[in-house]
Amino acid sequence: MIRIPFDEVRETLGAVLRKLGFTAERAALCARLFAETTCDGVYTHGIERFPRLVAMIGNGEVDAAAEPEVKARLGAIERWDGRRGPGNLNAWAAMERAMALAREQGMGCVALGNTNHWMRGGTYGWQAAAAGCIGICWTNTMPNLPAWGGTKPVVGNNPLVFAVPRAAGAIVLDMAVSQFSMGALAAYRKRGELLPVAGGFDAEGHLTRDPAAIEQSQRMLPVGFWKGSGLAIVLDAIAAMLSLGMATHQIPPESLREAGLSQLFIAIDPRAVGEPEACERIADGIVASLDVDPAAPVRYPGEKTLETRAENLRLGLPADPELWRQIQAMAR
Repeated sequence: MIRIPFDEVRETLGAVLRKLGFTAERAALCARLFAETTCDGVYTHGIERFPRLVAMIGNGEVDAAAEPEVKARLGAIERWDGRRGPGNLNAWAAMERAMALAREQGMGCVALGNTNHWMRGGTYGWQAAAAGCIGICWTNTMPNLPAWGGTKPVVGNNPLVFAVPRAAGAIVLDMAVSQFSMGALAAYRKRGELLPVAGGFDAEGHLTRDPAAIEQSQRMLPVGFWKGSGLAIVLDAIAAMLSLGMATHQIPPESLREAGLSQLFIAIDPRAVGEPEACERIADGIVASLDVDPAAPVRYPGEKTLETRAENLRLGLPADPELWRQIQAMAR
């Protein structure tokens, strides 16, 4: 791996996007979101995922020029059409609107249909927390996870994000409903490492820590076994119903054709309860309560992200040298 300064990554990705038809402003935001994802240590969805966006623009699944538009409004709830635009820009806009509604009414909800892969879901949790809002969002995906008791992927691993604002460091949970995301499986395989715990089944139906065996069998393990499977199904149903968009079973099961997704973005303004200082004390108390054994320190969700972000800003963003050469060639 090589290290590249954050600004160089952002500027190079932005140059590629402008060549693909993005306006300067949209290219800058899209490039920044990719760079921040790598900076925060979610390497499978940052620089490494960028060529996939380029390929999907090339095959027509992503419309570089499309911007989301509102289709219906009812109080604090809005339904939007993503118009197959770039997924991270659509998601950013949806969370921005949910927060605007929350500032007006205490809570805001934007259901976004006909959109594309949002890249790192945690991005929109951090976005909400940075603005002082509680953020909740999720997306459906192509079928990539067996329903509990089945052997074929028929539900999505539907990433789910919760974010709690806190001056000393936001609490942000970013998780797939499978024990390991598809990106995490690929990362472990490329490093030649076994998973730390069983992440799915092999071709013979045995639980395994071998990421390659799980990728081959397409039998990832849901978090909490049947509970994770059930959660994936209801997340899919709620996002598709409120956005009037596609459900997982309607989404093509190919990574370069995974388009038309349904997503939900919820923002809550803690100031709506009237005592923001009390909310801050509650969050701080919860974090403090975790450190009960100095010999076994634990982390709250998002703590490692803050440490990784600081390190990568100081040293440069890690990147595969061949991949980076390919992206530089795209920018020329």
